[in-house]
Amino acid sequence: MLCFDSYLNPYSIPRLPVCAKKGMVATSQPMAAQAGITIMQQGGNAVDAAIATAAALTVVEPTSNGIGGDAFALVWAKGGLHGLNASGPSPKGISLEALQERGFNEVPRFGWEPVMVPGVPSAWVALSQRFGRLPLGKVLAPAIEYAREGVAVTPNLSQGWQRAYEVYAKALKHPQFESWFQTFAPQGRAPRTGEVWRSEAHARTLDLIAQTEGKAFYQGETAAKIDAFSREFGGYIRAEDLADYRPEWVDPIYTGYRGYDVWEIPPNGQGLSTLLALNIMQGFEPLNRDDARSYHQLIESVKLGMSDGNHHITQYDRMQVGVQDLLSTTYADTRRALIGEEALDPQPGAPQKGGTVYLATADDEGMMVSYIQSNYEGFGSALVVPGTGIALQNRGCNFSLDPNHVNCLAPGKRTFHTIIPGFLTHNGLPIGPFGVMGGFNQPQGHVQVVTNSIDCHLNPQAALDAPRWRWMSGKSILVEPHFPLHIAQALAQRGHKVQISMDSGMFGRGQIIWRDTETGVLVGGTESRTDGMIAVR
Repeated sequence: MLCFDSYLNPYSIPRLPVCAKKGMVATSQPMAAQAGITIMQQGGNAVDAAIATAAALTVVEPTSNGIGGDAFALVWAKGGLHGLNASGPSPKGISLEALQERGFNEVPRFGWEPVMVPGVPSAWVALSQRFGRLPLGKVLAPAIEYAREGVAVTPNLSQGWQRAYEVYAKALKHPQFESWFQTFAPQGRAPRTGEVWRSEAHARTLDLIAQTEGKAFYQGETAAKIDAFSREFGGYIRAEDLADYRPEWVDPIYTGYRGYDVWEIPPNGQGLSTLLALNIMQGFEPLNRDDARSYHQLIESVKLGMSDGNHHITQYDRMQVGVQDLLSTTYADTRRALIGEEALDPQPGAPQKGGTVYLATADDEGMMVSYIQSNYEGFGSALVVPGTGIALQNRGCNFSLDPNHVNCLAPGKRTFHTIIPGFLTHNGLPIGPFGVMGGFNQPQGHVQVVTNSIDCHLNPQAALDAPRWRWMSGKSILVEPHFPLHIAQALAQRGHKVQISMDSGMFGRGQIIWRDTETGVLVGGTESRTDGMIAVR
């Protein structure tokens, strides 16, 4: 049984987990959490609350996600776990040759080249239609109100906004970027802490999604505006790409870890990397937080798991190696055998063939949701569709332009995706949703949450507060300032190149909700490195 009362907190005053019986919402912004719990209080279930929270996050945290982003979800309902892949494909009109003709040797961060078909609105609609209880219009009402009346900018949000503005103001002079500045820097600068930011265009787009069940976005007025904007500036996405898009319900993948099952969305998401790392770690003794060798084994397991994931993951039906081949016990044994006493410079193996927000919700009827959505990097492509408030994501950055790479750019293809929701079960019963945002840090964050919870018996808040590390590449490891110094020094002696990072954003932002299988009580933890909050009823 997971522990709900032990804690380990790097700060002088421990932040304790939150307990509730009837419902819980955990996410990175208080107003978004409040939107979700309000919908639950109005008769909505955990899915309705998740949609309300996700929509609100597009308003209250636009530095990390938006209507023009992608989403994934894991939903525990009706006695089972259901997966939703709402990541969009590349436009049919884009190609490797098209980008090469424009002189690119990699997909750029800004502009039309990295823009994929947005999946976020489709995720809300699909979740609502399959599992929701309330009308979509009612569920999106809090977010619409936030956008119309305005929201006060929080300190963490202000910092991220300012960093983006400084980059954009210096680098983005083309007229196609003017709408971003008009929408997100209307006073000629980023909003400051405590100032109110509002977007009537954003409110209207949300209202259209609610009124038409997403049809306006993919087949109507909004789709036409995206098409026109793309054509005006030589973009690739067209109305047909939007009209043809559908999110996909998928079977989640899992691996067993010390008596628990850890679940992820299958590729094109990188959740597979989490499972690969846990498979390797499974063969070692449980993580001992006071033992440098134990940390070394965990770090090496993550390095090998992520190296395999980065090498093999792409759209599911275009992978050259099967998921179950990668997750086999035999392959895990082979990879584990590579781990010795010194740090590895990891290389991918070859088995035998055979700017993100995260939220978690749970209600009193047993439904639980693990949900994540993202623009990828900050505001995404820095393109805002005029008159809509929609910042288009830049997820296409993850495509390779190497024609021999499994994740090479191709028309109508889903790319390798960094955002991943996680879920934990035990003996077929739901323990709950968890997630850690932060690009390629996410599998590492998932592994640290799982090992902190299962191996180290930390409660949800303590599992999130525990000092984090992040593998960057090769033998390079970043650690937080409060990471144990004696462990860091011992890791350095094993060949790890350890650096202390003061940037808390490098280590992700997580949320957890566990359900006690005996009492039904919900126990949640939220990220102390940002404006995280848990709302309950």
